[in-house]
Amino acid sequence: MLKAGDVILTQIQFTDTFEIKKRPALILFEELDNIVVAGITSNKKMRGVPLTKKEGAVKDSVIKLNYIFTISKMMIEKTLFSLSNGKKKIVFDELVNRLKNLQ
Repeated sequence: MLKAGDVILTQIQFTDTFEIKKRPALILFEELDNIVVAGITSNKKMRGVPLTKKEGAVKDSVIKLNYIFTISKMMIEKTLFSLSNGKKKIVFDELVNRLKNLQ
């Protein structure tokens, strides 16, 4: 069963091309079989929340909170690992910080 904080391997369409590749993503929430995720990259120059090999990533990576999109359950190949409660809190706090201008 999928849950918020799971890192999955899924099909992702890149924003600058029509190319689709398998990439890791972080599940933020699920609603009506739509799953909202944040992309993950191994490009550590990108802005976001760091994710290390020690935490479960294949490579030291970054959770890209500027790359949030919705996928279908059918696009998910497998669950890779789950974030710790501490890391989930960091992601939550960073998302809230970026959205605070909506108030």
